[in-house]
Amino acid sequence: MRDLGKLEDLPQEYRDALTEQNLVPLWPSLRGVMPPHKPSPRTQPTVWRYANIKPLLIEAGELTPIEKAERRVLVLANPGHTLEKMQASSAIYLGMQLLLPGEWAPAHRHTPNAIRMIVEGEGAYTTVEGEKCPMSRGDLILTPTGMWHEHGHDGTDPVIWLDVLDLPIVYYIEASYHEESGKQEQSKNSNGSKYRFGGVVPTPMFDRSNKPYAMYRYPWMDVRQTLVTMGEDFPEMDFLQVTYINPETGLDAENILGFYAMMVRPGQQVSLPVRSPAMVFHMIEGSSEITISEQSFQLIKADTCCAPGYTPVQIKNTSSTDPCFIFIADETPLHKKLGVFENRTK
Repeated sequence: MRDLGKLEDLPQEYRDALTEQNLVPLWPSLRGVMPPHKPSPRTQPTVWRYANIKPLLIEAGELTPIEKAERRVLVLANPGHTLEKMQASSAIYLGMQLLLPGEWAPAHRHTPNAIRMIVEGEGAYTTVEGEKCPMSRGDLILTPTGMWHEHGHDGTDPVIWLDVLDLPIVYYIEASYHEESGKQEQSKNSNGSKYRFGGVVPTPMFDRSNKPYAMYRYPWMDVRQTLVTMGEDFPEMDFLQVTYINPETGLDAENILGFYAMMVRPGQQVSLPVRSPAMVFHMIEGSSEITISEQSFQLIKADTCCAPGYTPVQIKNTSSTDPCFIFIADETPLHKKLGVFENRTK
């Protein structure tokens, strides 16, 4: 590899002259911004254990009322990016959010796309553009860019969910902001009701319009059954995974991050393709051992971990009797739009 000059090789007088004109010599930093053969990610393999998060989140509910917090969230920060940057990867933000019985988190909208993966509890809901989306464990709820949304709780026990946003990339391009509003009027009609069951829609109301977001709530009971049926119908299939999509366009459910659900059979180990996007894994049911490069993490229900891109990942179901179910978020749609997506197993 060609040996490039170092910054200290330049005379101090010359460096001062560059600084005065807001100029920087490229060659001393060229290998840092474009390393050979593959990137040098700051994202580190990291695990966040729900058993450690939950008591701190419940305590936050006691320390800070919703009126002062607006959104009571503990951010799952990756130390490779420093905790101050509040990001799990270069494009993914994660947060565990708490809503207590009787609370209401006021309506707002923002430029980053967001989803809610429900971790625990019943009785809460998210209202998106007037559509009330009940929250149950494992449900995926979209709150896409520019969509008004608020959270309420009519139940009796705390509800906790995992927020996944593309906030880091939207913030980096200086496009991140929010707006506030009053309480939304809930619509009697569900935006996603015409897609409630796969393959059929009400004939009189169906008009394919290429809407960017055809539905906001993806119930876990339907997704889980789909995975179980796939496993029964295709016993030879090692890789059991589904993608959350817009049923009207067939494209990813949101336009920057991709969302998936995976089932791993009892005792099975699967090796994921080595690809360019970073990935986040959240255990919905069961337990697993996730090996990222040479680091292994034992995950149980509601634990979360992340893996940098260009890194081999193996997932082993640690139960010999029950399948495990994993929610996955990654940066694939963004990488494909930028033309940098790579699958290195091909």
